Amino acid sequence: MPEIKNYTLQDVPHYKVHGRAIPGVCPLPLFFNGSAVEVNVSGSELWVDIEVHYHVHEMWIAYEINGAFMSRQMLMPGRYTLCLFRGMGEDAVKNVRFTRELQAMTEDEDCCLVVHGFQSDGIFYPVPAKKYTLEFVGDSITSGEGTYGAREDTDWVPMYMGYSRNYAKIVTEALDADAYLISQGGWGVLSGWDADPHHNIPSRYEALCGLCYGPLNEQLGAFAPYDFTARTIDALIVNLGTNDASAFVQPAWTDPVTGETFEQRMNPDGTFQEDDLHRFQDAVVSFLKMLRRHNPQAHIVWCYGMLGYDLSLAINDAVNQYSRVSGDHNIIFLQLPDTTVKTVGSHEHPGEKSHRRAAQVILEYLQKFFGQTRQGI
Repeated sequence: MPEIKNYTLQDVPHYKVHGRAIPGVCPLPLFFNGSAVEVNVSGSELWVDIEVHYHVHEMWIAYEINGAFMSRQMLMPGRYTLCLFRGMGEDAVKNVRFTRELQAMTEDEDCCLVVHGFQSDGIFYPVPAKKYTLEFVGDSITSGEGTYGAREDTDWVPMYMGYSRNYAKIVTEALDADAYLISQGGWGVLSGWDADPHHNIPSRYEALCGLCYGPLNEQLGAFAPYDFTARTIDALIVNLGTNDASAFVQPAWTDPVTGETFEQRMNPDGTFQEDDLHRFQDAVVSFLKMLRRHNPQAHIVWCYGMLGYDLSLAINDAVNQYSRVSGDHNIIFLQLPDTTVKTVGSHEHPGEKSHRRAAQVILEYLQKFFGQTRQGI
């Protein structure tokens, strides 16, 4: 019977990294939900050597074998090995994907997941490339909040967040694609749900993982500028605006240090105050410029609607304004089905059924778009 050997990632001849990372780095931090390490390996056993840190919000992971979902679990802190399979046929090559379920946690600067390597009695084989490469940018919806747990569960805990039932995963798998994700619950294009102007995704997009905090994540390279030249995105799906809509019905946010305030206001008749709405639209246009600068070939799809349509017209107008002024027509606004009482999940967020409905709309659009591109239509 072959001996089980220890492999650092540097010793593994073939493996594939999913999500934003520094190419070739060992050990490998998995910063975002959906970030993963994938191997094709023979042998009877496979263990992953991991290191887990957190102070408040526990880490959750999932893994698949040959494309089939096998397990989802909470991890304890420390460095240890986790068995992914054992007792299997030695000769058969198994595809194994070990995935971070949990979003980057801005509320816990100690929260991180690092892969050091593997233990196996098998041989590692190349992992093929996929047809397309996608990027998803969003908020709690893209973080999969609400995809686990009962409808009446309202606690804000990592247990209810998951990539494995996320619309991004459904679309990615159906298109035979690889994907990058960057998302943060409660954040928006201009401000967070509570009108905090610091909680906007564009301000962190250009860092490797600007959503992390603390010396540990800094040591892992999270705050470094991200090298966008290391990848080519075919389609970039943005799903932002939900928290910006919430900001309009919140009181003014006050900076606890400077005393400065920020507010998105409503008119007495319930409409958005025009100046504040334009400020939001300017933020959308500015972010589109940033996305295009770093992803020159990507088809940009701005999605919205899984938790209401309040800003649908404003986003659509901003997308059209950007396209008209810039001459960039490789972009579209796509409205998604709203979540209903039958499709809602935990924490009053879209449940798995809602994610599947949204994924179908995105998938049908992208299938048509890529088909037209291939055929030169």
